Parts: sequence; structure tokens; C-alpha cells
Amino acid sequence: MAFSPTLYTTTITPVPSLSLPHASPSLSVSVPYSTAHSCTRPRATPPGYLSVIHRAVVEEEEYRKARAEVNRKGTELEGLSVEGFSIGGMETCIVLPTFNSVFDMGRCPSRAVHQDFLFITHAHLDHIGSLPMYLATRGLYSLKPPTVFVPPCIKKDVERLLEVHRTMSNVELNVDLIALDVGETYEIRNDLVARPFKTHHVIPSQGYVIYSLRKKLKKKYAHLSGSQIKKLKNSGVEITDMILVPEVAFTGDTTSDFILDPRNSDALRAKVLITEATFLDEEIDVEHAKKHGHMHISEIMEHAKWFRNEAILLTHFSSRYTVEDIRQAVSKLQSSLSCKVVPLTEGFRSAYT
Repeated sequence: MAFSPTLYTTTITPVPSLSLPHASPSLSVSVPYSTAHSCTRPRATPPGYLSVIHRAVVEEEEYRKARAEVNRKGTELEGLSVEGFSIGGMETCIVLPTFNSVFDMGRCPSRAVHQDFLFITHAHLDHIGSLPMYLATRGLYSLKPPTVFVPPCIKKDVERLLEVHRTMSNVELNVDLIALDVGETYEIRNDLVARPFKTHHVIPSQGYVIYSLRKKLKKKYAHLSGSQIKKLKNSGVEITDMILVPEVAFTGDTTSDFILDPRNSDALRAKVLITEATFLDEEIDVEHAKKHGHMHISEIMEHAKWFRNEAILLTHFSSRYTVEDIRQAVSKLQSSLSCKVVPLTEGFRSAYT
């Protein structure tokens, strides 16, 4: 009599370690009775089983990669380490350990506490609200008083704010508070200086450029040989000029008007530009962004030719967006920008969290 195997349904439970985000509790696969239960025949792999496992492994690997990207802390831009948070209307704090500096203090992460220089762009709480905590924590750790730069028009208000916190908390809040105006220069260390530049927000604001100081051979000696230059130098002649090289620029909150201001050219040619792109989609138009003192990513595309930076860190996205929304918007930038733009997505929700 010819053998005719009967089909039965057996349940195969996914491998527990895979922890698939969208996996069903079980997978039903039809297998022949003779294959599943016969002791006299070699055990065959159930039809579809390998394809199910392969698909599960691929999905798990994609999930792990996405989670790793979401949970990545900080980024490296042209050799500059950048850490921090920037969520529109909630918190902005950008930490630059290389320069011992922080831009804005809407939140006080532990990494920021150990930086000696703080640059405040404007007085909105999501950019200055954690200043008292920053000062108090440094005092708790017995760190030296930091140097905090503010727009001149808010210095007195900041002093009053700190005095209120001193009274309420009975703490000293030691700080060297400096009103640094647009066009003025402050020496951070012997090879670094900082200068504010004008930005355009709904309240007084300014950005900052940090420059490195470098020596460059004077033009009048450019035609000389090495031995001749060495002879001049040994004789006491000053053969070099000191030049300022813009390393990093931070805008804080601003409209796109800062891009078209010729006085801000150093910000647009700094090695790294950290700027905002609060709005990304068509539901919020450019006029709405301008009215609230912010930029739409379409304006960055519109003014692409002015960005001569080697890297651009986009920040301050609205909390309405997910990590995936942000990355999709950045991927639509023209190639001249997309190759050097990195979005700061720390703190944003994701489909993978």
C-alpha cells in the first residue's frame, strides 16, 4: 500500500533570546505527520522553518543596530567631541570637552559640570534654566568658579536670579559672570579666543565662535628659502602673523536671517557649525518658524551655498518629531549638505525604544 502522509499543525515558538519587537507569541507551520513523528525516517527540517528563523535573525540584527544608534552618546565631528541635549522648548546644553566649554544650560548633565566656560545665548529657560544647578554642583564638587558669558542686556537679571537662589538655598553660587558683546573678544586660553555674533530670536540673543590662534608666515617673507627665514628668526625678527581660525560656532535659537548677515561669515566657515532646525515638516511652514524666532530645515536647504563648514550639527528639533522623522528629513538635504550634516537626536523618542 502506498504511504500517504497526513498533515498536522505543530507550533514552533520563536527563540527567546531574539526578543523581536513585533514577533507573534508563536508561529504555526504545517508539517507532515510522517516527518514530525516517524522514528524510522531521517528527521527533515519543517517546511518554512529556516526561512522563519532567517527572517527573525535579520529583524533582530536590524533592531539591535537601530537601538545602538538611538542610544549612542555624543558624536565626533572633524575631530571635535560633542555631547549634550537639544530639544526645542525643553532643554539645550551642548558640551565641548575639547575646549572645556558648554553652550547654554537648559539642562545640567554631569559632563557639563566639569567644563569651566559656559556661553549663554539668550534668557529662555530651556537655555539658561539650569544655570543655578550648574554653579551649585560645581561648588559641591569644590571646583573653581566657572566663567559664564551672557549677552550684556541680561547680565543684571542673571545676577538677580542668582541672588534669589543664594537666598533660598543658602549656597554661595560662585561665578565669574561676564557680559560679552557682539564683536568683543575673550581669551579662553593662550591658544583659544571666543567672540559673540548676532543672531535673530524673539528676545535678545547672540551666538558664539571659538577660534584657535595660529601663526602664519608673513607674506613679505614667503619668497625666502628656509635657511633665510631661519636666519631672520634667529636675529630676532618677527616673521609670523597671528591669525584667528574659526573652529566651532554655536547659534542657539535663531531665524535664518543670521545666515545672510555678512558679519557672521566666520560662523559659516567655522570647521563645525552647531545650529538649529526646529521644524522639519510641511505642517509647520517657514513663516511660522520665523514668527517664533526659529528655522525650518527647508531654509537650510535654500541657503546651502553659504555653508562652508566642514560639519554641521543640527539641533533644537521640536519634540513633536521622532528620531526617525529627524533622520528622514536630514536624508532629503541636497548632497552638498547631507554629506556633512549630523542631527543631534539624543533624548528624542524612537520606534526602537
